[in-house]
Amino acid sequence: MNMRFMFYIVFALVIGTFIFTAVKGIAQWNKNNNSPRLTVDATVVAKRTQVSHNHHTDGNGAMHMTTSTSYYVTFQVESGDRIEFHVKSFEYAMLVEGDYGKLTFQGTRFLGFDRM
Repeated sequence: MNMRFMFYIVFALVIGTFIFTAVKGIAQWNKNNNSPRLTVDATVVAKRTQVSHNHHTDGNGAMHMTTSTSYYVTFQVESGDRIEFHVKSFEYAMLVEGDYGKLTFQGTRFLGFDRM
């Protein structure tokens, strides 16, 4: 195989992955928008974070690292089912395992939690 052919294959894979990810995100957004908005009794049963480190090089060859943190909270509803939501950092900070209240969500989208 020549290098030009390999370049086109890699290029097609990168573009294909980008398109797949975009379509998947749009489909989830649409599904959430078409889901009913629910408010249920729930208890906070777990909290977790996920830290991502990204290394990149600028035009001068200097290496940089950025870090981002994602926040997740798991709720248990009255039926015993557990649901995990991606939440903002300030919402994560306000919730404590064992908190009981009204959970509001739409599909996979966390909308709020009112402690009782």
